[in-house]
Amino acid sequence: MAGECVSCGAREHSPTYGGLTRCDRCGHIWADLRIDNARLRALYDRHYFFGQEYTDYLADAPMARRNFDRRLSVLRRYLTPAHRSLFEIGSAYGLFLDAARPYFADVSGIDISEDAVAYARDQLSLDVRLGDLLETDLGTARYDVACLWDTIEHLKAPDCYVKRIADHMRPGSVLALTTGDIASVNARIRREHWRLIHPPTHLHYFSRRSLTCFLDRLGFDIVYARHCGVSRSLGAIVEALMRGRRGWARATRWIGESPLGRWPVHLNLGDILYVIAVKRA
Repeated sequence: MAGECVSCGAREHSPTYGGLTRCDRCGHIWADLRIDNARLRALYDRHYFFGQEYTDYLADAPMARRNFDRRLSVLRRYLTPAHRSLFEIGSAYGLFLDAARPYFADVSGIDISEDAVAYARDQLSLDVRLGDLLETDLGTARYDVACLWDTIEHLKAPDCYVKRIADHMRPGSVLALTTGDIASVNARIRREHWRLIHPPTHLHYFSRRSLTCFLDRLGFDIVYARHCGVSRSLGAIVEALMRGRRGWARATRWIGESPLGRWPVHLNLGDILYVIAVKRA
């Protein structure tokens, strides 16, 4: 496929496993990016959060809040009292913004899911916009912190999104994100069977190396990069493992209805990168 690598700008790339493309310079991997924008947006309707990618996103909200609390505790180590305004790209149902607002003067976000934005606005009273950041006028707004939790891999042109929000960030502002690590041991062993390879919802597959190139080109210096764990309810884990197998519906319904299904399980498979970067002067 023609075009520049979004991470390092190189035009030399080669086909790799699973129908993906790999940059010959930095190793960044991506899927077919020719998907129509309208089709891409249609992927993230209510069904994405209830029945497709997630069985029931809001039913597992306690686990999501655990994850966001952990991410906030790390993020706050790199903030000063001057970091007062936070913006989230891909804010979904607003669970992170709800957790973050005690620590900031104002929090806001944007998402393309109408159902998610309606919930964030109506149920959590959050300042969340419906739309695509690249088509949204942010006016003279300035943000001290920008977050993309498990979002950057979904974007067809992630560099454009980071450039757009960077235009509204002062030097010293902080960018925080999580995404899968395609260079992790788990991903290298599993290859096309790695659980995070599922285009067209996941289009870009970063490594620590390619993410460093990506952020450096956009004017950010990484100050923190670690693999982070994720909390899931036991019921959600069983559902993910059993989906599509014989008797999976009965098994997941049984555990989902039992107290065991709500038990939190924290796993770190070493394949999710948590990166914090600071905008250069």
